[in-house]
Parts: sequence; structure tokens; C-alpha cells
Amino acid sequence: MTDTLTQTTAPVPAEPDAPTRAPRTRRRLDGGNGGTNWWLTALIAVCSLTVLIPLYFTIVTALKTPDQLGGTGFELPTSIRWENFADAYQLTNFPRALMNTALITVGAVFLTLLTNSLVAYAIARNMHKKFFKGLYFYFLAAIFVPFPIIMLPVVKETAMLGLDTPVGLVLLYTVYGLSFNIFIFVAYINSIPVELEEAARLDGASTWMVFWKVIFPLLSPMNATVGILTCVWAWNDFLLPLVVLSDPSAQTLPLAQFIFQGQFNTNYPVAFASYLMALAPLLVVYVIAQKWVVSGVTRGSVK
Repeated sequence: MTDTLTQTTAPVPAEPDAPTRAPRTRRRLDGGNGGTNWWLTALIAVCSLTVLIPLYFTIVTALKTPDQLGGTGFELPTSIRWENFADAYQLTNFPRALMNTALITVGAVFLTLLTNSLVAYAIARNMHKKFFKGLYFYFLAAIFVPFPIIMLPVVKETAMLGLDTPVGLVLLYTVYGLSFNIFIFVAYINSIPVELEEAARLDGASTWMVFWKVIFPLLSPMNATVGILTCVWAWNDFLLPLVVLSDPSAQTLPLAQFIFQGQFNTNYPVAFASYLMALAPLLVVYVIAQKWVVSGVTRGSVK
């Protein structure tokens, strides 16, 4: 009996150790030594200078008097003239031009997000059909059509239809941004699982409800990206308001600032002061929305 218990409780010989897998090393972007990548740092510094130098030049020029504009232009002002901002405020009728620009920009962003995302959803979920696939490439082809080629027909048609107004300008921004916006919207919608829509349909949701209740909330990062791009475009655009708007009282900030461009001379200090005044609201908008823009770009690349 004792021999039997001894045999059953005898230790089982251990199996030979399996060969251990070497730890997987990750590729480092800092050269592998844990230090700073000076090549990448130098490249970022050079790219930063392309933005900081013109900004410095603009600020310095806006604070100078006309007789201080000699030299290279980068010298600090010997005496600051804050009256340049007051003169720019009066000459451009800044409140009215600012209100016109803000209304056109907000209208363009709002209508663009509502319509372009809806069109992109219809194309993305029906890409297997020839009609929608051809429509997709038709919109992409419009990216390569320069605006000056179609400028004259657009001016004539808007005048005939009575759309040479801020409302017509909002419609044009919405239509002209359709090509690029569909391109990025479709790519992002394709990364959203179709199972989410199927689950909503099982609960009795229609196609319209599926888009507004399921898809559109998931498009928040892309909506922020498209919104800020449309905002910057509509706010800074000069050519389209110039050829479309017929009422001088409806002019936008870029058109109002054109008053400083004379035939024989240009009032650079007042002009640059007006540029800074027009830049300030847009800079605030971008600072607030930049985290959603970065989120939209990173999510679109990961998914």
C-alpha cells in the first residue's frame, strides 16, 4: 500500500524549458540613443520661422509710422503709433465688414456640414453601385478645375438668378467645397462599422434617423476638420466676394481692406493694422477648435 502511494505521488519530471522568445524591440524616432533628434528639431524650427517671421513683420509694421518704414523692415519701431488701429477701424468700417464676414462664414460652415456630410454618406454606403461610384469620381475631378476657368459663367449666372448677395456667396462656398469635403468624409465614413447601422435598423430606425442619430455624431472629428477649413477659406477669401457681391454695403473684410491699395502708394502701417484686426477673431476660433481638428486627423489615420 505504501509503495503504491509512493508511486502515485512521485513528482512528474519537468518538461524542458521552451525557448524564450527574444523581446521585440521598437523602432525609435530619436535615433535609438534616447536623446533628441536634432535633424527633426532643426526641420521643425525652420518650418516655424516661415510662420513667425511674417507674423513679426506684420506686428512691427502695424506699430510704425510711415517715416519708419525704411531699411529692411524688421527694425523695432522707435515710437509706437496705436492710432493705426483706430484709422483702420474707421476707414474699413470695421464693425459692418466684420459682421458681413462673420455671417457669411457661419452660414457657409453650417450649410457645408449639413449637406456635404449627407451627400458623402449616401455615396459611401452605395459605392458598390456604378452610379454612386461614378458620382464620387465626378466630384473628385472637380478638385482639379481652377476657379478662374469658371469665374465668368458663375458671375453671369449669379447675377441672372439674383444670387449676387451674401446668401448666394454662402451657397457657392458650400458647392465649391463639396469635392474635397466628400473626399475626406467618404474615407472616414468607410471606417465606421456597418453593424451599427444594422442594429439601428433592427430597432426600427429609418435611413434618415440612422444618419442623424448614429452616423452624424460619429463624424464629430471630421466635422471639426471640415468646419475649420471652411471657416478659414470663407473668412480670408477675396476673389469670390469680389466678383459675386454687387452691393458695396455687403463687402467682407478682405474687400474692405483693399481700400489701402492705392494707385501710387499704399498705407502699409494702417493696412497691416487692419490685417491684425481681421486675424484676431479667426485665431481665437482656431485655438478653440484645434483639438478637434487634430483629433479628426489622427482618428482618420488610425481607423
